[in-house]
Amino acid sequence: MVEVLFNGHAGRLEGRYHQGTKANAPVALILHPHPQYGGTMNNKVVYSLFSCFRDLGFSVLRFNFRSVGRSQGNFEDGPGELADATSALDWLQGQNPDSHQCWIAGYSFGAWIALQLLMRRPDINNFIAVSPPANEKDFSFLAPCPTSGLIIQGGKDEIVPPQLVSSLARRLNAQRHVDIDFAMIEEGDHMYNNHLTDLYKVTGNYILDVLNNRKPKKRPLPTTDEAEEDDDMLLLEEDDEEDDLDDFEDY
Repeated sequence: MVEVLFNGHAGRLEGRYHQGTKANAPVALILHPHPQYGGTMNNKVVYSLFSCFRDLGFSVLRFNFRSVGRSQGNFEDGPGELADATSALDWLQGQNPDSHQCWIAGYSFGAWIALQLLMRRPDINNFIAVSPPANEKDFSFLAPCPTSGLIIQGGKDEIVPPQLVSSLARRLNAQRHVDIDFAMIEEGDHMYNNHLTDLYKVTGNYILDVLNNRKPKKRPLPTTDEAEEDDDMLLLEEDDEEDDLDDFEDY
């Protein structure tokens, strides 16, 4: 993983990048939560998503939206951050001209931006939206949703009501030509405290199913004790995960 700086519409943007070992490795862009509530690319959920894509062979980029960390510019609550994500995806694809797949993933505010980017970029093949803020943002622009994807939600989320996110997933899944998988991490709060391993597993199993042309299982995630492991998946042990995430942020 290396530190990168690239040009955005409001100045330089700061990121962290992992280059896949294969020339045609799929690419993934990860978007962080709300900048005005402390969201950065070093958020633990964002890092878990980044690590999952990295471990499955992707070339993957996470970056700070404008006004966060070393990224230049001012917060715009949507338009500017969408422009930043566009610039980031352009940079990522420029580094990987032979890539055969392009994924977008986002957490909370980042999920809202990710789904907007999805509507504007037909080159994105799949998405993962973690705790999309269905109580605060309008998702009616997903009409129709252009590609299949996964929505993940914590069952004990104290910020985004789980029932609103499950309703969003049902509405999207009712559309033709797309399959929207929905995973509920029953005991997960908004930060996924003590459930980052579950988040990693759900994300990884979904990605593996898509890459292997298997139809993802559409069922709620069982509790931690019941969760099944995939032998094909590169998964951090819980103790290793906690050590790895010590330097990262809860939000």
